[in-house]
Amino acid sequence: MSGATATPRFLAAPRVMAAMSEFGRGRVVELTPVRALVLAVLGGGFITVGALFSVLLSSGVEPAGPSKLLEGLAFSAGFFFVVLSEAVLFTEANVVLPTVLLDDRRRWPIVLRFWSLAWLGNLAGAWLFGTLVAVAQVYPPEVLATLDEIVAGKLAFADAGGPANWWRLVLSGVLANWLVGMAAFFAFMGRTIVGKYIPVALAVTLFVSAGLQHSPANMAFFSLHIAYGRGSDWLTALGWNIIPAGIGNMVGAALLVTVPYWFVFQHRRGEAG
Repeated sequence: MSGATATPRFLAAPRVMAAMSEFGRGRVVELTPVRALVLAVLGGGFITVGALFSVLLSSGVEPAGPSKLLEGLAFSAGFFFVVLSEAVLFTEANVVLPTVLLDDRRRWPIVLRFWSLAWLGNLAGAWLFGTLVAVAQVYPPEVLATLDEIVAGKLAFADAGGPANWWRLVLSGVLANWLVGMAAFFAFMGRTIVGKYIPVALAVTLFVSAGLQHSPANMAFFSLHIAYGRGSDWLTALGWNIIPAGIGNMVGAALLVTVPYWFVFQHRRGEAG
């Protein structure tokens, strides 16, 4: 057809910010607290099965490089299930919700409520699905040894101890949600399932392989570790990983993804692309 304009194969970055803001407003306005909590529990469940997949797929693989690659690719499945199902995930909310506040600062109360429900629901979902997996499935020692190794890496900050290492953990969370935030950004950018998945998988695999700390992911790994009686406890998991990582996740998503892209592209958000 002469004169026809081909449909772009991806959403341009300025339009991504507009799409994120619109999606975020829909989440905080249209979802009742109960519905948001249900979706957050499901999000925690998807992340937990992604964590389980990463343990299963990387178990017994040597050397470390291929093992980490498989661990990251497998974990990306859980994140992508969240994207496709529109479940609620705390670290995705860390990117989307600041766009709502940047456009309308009067929405602070409802945004904070949604943020809290996302974190609590993810934790509850991780605990629930981790417990169900442990009741339903018996895995060989080498699989549980891989789970031990992954969790030991997450507890390295606690083993070192001290305020400096607690803040190092926060910084690791900042970097993690920079990459996870970009994964969410790329998910909005893609116009097809494959177009969404490839950059999401790359970003998620990178953060997992680098050993960066992602609060919902760690909820999932600790839930499995505790459910299988491998020696972790929730007090240490929360105080020396999940909470400080979550603080870093919020800072990283807002300051390294949402704010800079909003600042650069706010004047172009209505453009086609």
